[in-house]
Amino acid sequence: MPETAINATDKLNTAELSFDDFKKLVINDYRIGVESRQASLIGRREVLTGKAKFGIFGDGKEVAQLAMAKAFRKGDWRAGYYRDQTFMFATGMSNLFEFFAQLYAYPDVEKDPASAGRQMNCHYATRYVNADGSWANQAESMNCSSDISTTGGHMPRLLGLAYASKLYRQNKELEYLNQFSVNGNEVAFGTIGNGSTSEGLFFEAFNAAGVLQVPMAISVWDDAYAISVPAKLQTTKEDISEILKGFQRENGTNGYEIFKVRGWDYPALCETYERAIKVCREEHVPVLIHVTEMTQPQGHSTSGSHERYKSKERLAWEDEHDCLLQMRKWMIASAIATEAEMDELEATAKKYVRDCQRQVWNDLSRGIKSELNDAARLIENLAQVVPGQDELLSIASNLRDVVDPGRNDTVSAIRKVLRLTVRDDVYQRGELISWLGNENNRNKERYNSKLFSGTLQSPLNTELIEAQYAEDAKLIDGREVLNACFDANFSRDKSIVAFGEDVGAIGDVNQGFAGLQSKYGDLRITDTGIREATIIGQGMGLAMRGLKPIAEIQYLDYLIYAMNVISDDLASLSYRTYGGQKAPLIIRTRGHRLEGIWHSGSPLGLILNSMRGLHICVPRDMTQAAGMYNVLLRGDEPALVIECLNGYRLKEKLPANVGEFTVPLGKAEILKEGTDLTVISYGSTLRIVMEAAKELESMGIHMEVIDPQTLHPFDTDNVCGQSLKKTNKLLIVDEDLPGAASAYILQKVLEAQKGYYSLDAQPRTLSAKEHRPPYGSDGDYFTKPSVDDVIEVVYSMMNETDPHKYPSIF
Repeated sequence: MPETAINATDKLNTAELSFDDFKKLVINDYRIGVESRQASLIGRREVLTGKAKFGIFGDGKEVAQLAMAKAFRKGDWRAGYYRDQTFMFATGMSNLFEFFAQLYAYPDVEKDPASAGRQMNCHYATRYVNADGSWANQAESMNCSSDISTTGGHMPRLLGLAYASKLYRQNKELEYLNQFSVNGNEVAFGTIGNGSTSEGLFFEAFNAAGVLQVPMAISVWDDAYAISVPAKLQTTKEDISEILKGFQRENGTNGYEIFKVRGWDYPALCETYERAIKVCREEHVPVLIHVTEMTQPQGHSTSGSHERYKSKERLAWEDEHDCLLQMRKWMIASAIATEAEMDELEATAKKYVRDCQRQVWNDLSRGIKSELNDAARLIENLAQVVPGQDELLSIASNLRDVVDPGRNDTVSAIRKVLRLTVRDDVYQRGELISWLGNENNRNKERYNSKLFSGTLQSPLNTELIEAQYAEDAKLIDGREVLNACFDANFSRDKSIVAFGEDVGAIGDVNQGFAGLQSKYGDLRITDTGIREATIIGQGMGLAMRGLKPIAEIQYLDYLIYAMNVISDDLASLSYRTYGGQKAPLIIRTRGHRLEGIWHSGSPLGLILNSMRGLHICVPRDMTQAAGMYNVLLRGDEPALVIECLNGYRLKEKLPANVGEFTVPLGKAEILKEGTDLTVISYGSTLRIVMEAAKELESMGIHMEVIDPQTLHPFDTDNVCGQSLKKTNKLLIVDEDLPGAASAYILQKVLEAQKGYYSLDAQPRTLSAKEHRPPYGSDGDYFTKPSVDDVIEVVYSMMNETDPHKYPSIF
């Protein structure tokens, strides 16, 4: 354990300690606080001198975090925000070397385990995915879910982390998963600034935790400002715990235990956290600890000074009530340490922090400068054998003279040299190209990898298992196929849970879970309130703790309520932790064809652009959806499955292996072979396309219809590109807006699959109109692609090629 964390999590219980032991604990706490403050001060200077790009720190919050750390145990979880460095040091989940590595964007997972240099400073995470993709033992470690910058955005995930403890405590069928929990005794600790409590996600998560009664402990760091905006413009009564008093539990009710304590009062903080977390852990009651009278000595961040918006009186008060100054005074007054001893401790701590900072910077600089010198030498070698020697030597000299260089300086110089020598065919130039290729590969791994887990458990590694049908296979509603699939999977795997609005008692609005709550219990199939953002966060937290959640959003249009949680948090999790964390959450929803502005959307362009990091599954029927669920429930990556709203009562055969057959992700399927034109579509619109194909056949037009089945990944076998080589014409039929998902598909086929070179006619898209779909069948007909539209667009494309054979209809 790093020096910073020595004995930091021992309880402060004077009844069990001698005074000497008590003194050692307090002095050690103070040392950690001083080191943390010094890291903040040095970190700010490093940004202002240009060595680091941005800095945001936890100065002023040290003492409260020392107290919180004493209540944190193995198996517990943190979901916090970017002020918690002292807590991370005190628990041993981070240290000063890692702090500075992240500040300098050190792209090495050994140096910055939280993000491998991908996140700005003070964004913490512990790694719970082993190198082989297996889960680490979370019950034996202290755990930190990966931070995000969006204020309040972590609150839904916090709810899920706490909810997992409830399931592990109450569902005895989960006892075999003892690497994730010990009888549900874990607390999920959340931190948030007072300003961010104005976010809707805070209130949604706060209410949900009170309803669910989960062991969630929220600490509000209240320094009376949100950047420059004072509390009077943020919070009613300027007091978040005051306005949340209605959540205080009473006899016979659910709710919270609410505590308030001053952020500079070390003994009171230690006592408060011990009491609050004891209730939270033992009784599974959520708690709010409102920590007031905090300060922020350096202001919000390196982007500006708080002297611009705080009065002289406020600044003077902050100087006097600095938590470390107050703790120092208390220690001296309590005979814990003398003033001389405190001076010596502070001087030693400051030197240690400076030594850590220099070591990290020197390590990073050595590696970069070594690469720079290699590149400069290769440029100089090339300069000796080509014209324009002086210009190349100047580039090499300027490169060697760069103060605090980055890898971009080296790569940019080489690229310029290669442009200047594009007509020179010499061996030395080939050496430079080879060096750049190797460096580009290393930088791709450093900066562009791990969007997905890429482990052996990835759903992309699933083999095809065909659906099998008995001779007398039943023809049933599509919803019944899904129901049978869920039933088989819930029976197979006790860790699968499902929840959402109306999922439990009535089995969801389209009956996919009908009857399953009574069979498997309300801990596994659960109704929730109308709260889409925290439904996703609830699922994400469960998935991070080893469970297999299906989080249902009732309609695709309502996914927008949860977009920031999905996009900012879930989709980026693997990438921003360099594969150190994963959350294999399945989001189930339904969309496409129905009627009404908020019940018939197909916003796939929005989804595809904001949810990179999720698999996007668009099954055309419920059998296809079942095969995808069978894959995803055995995998370890998150996904969105969009079922067709108008397909639940269409008849499909029931596969004999309904819980086993697979629809591999990224594998496009040719639904109809043809030679004249390639048509790509997905979801409900495929039925429109297939109906149109019948009439087109009678007109002598044979189109090839392809269902990509998933949009991310898209057609990994280049089925669309191969089809285009045969037909030379391309039409994308899409019920999203013009230029949305259709543009994505065009890019994949024309650019990525090189379909452009196969075209002998302009590629076309047929999409919905630019507005939301209106209510009623007529509104649907005149807004989204119809059979008539498909026939006429295909025919017009053939008319352009051979107007004699296909005369214009109009």
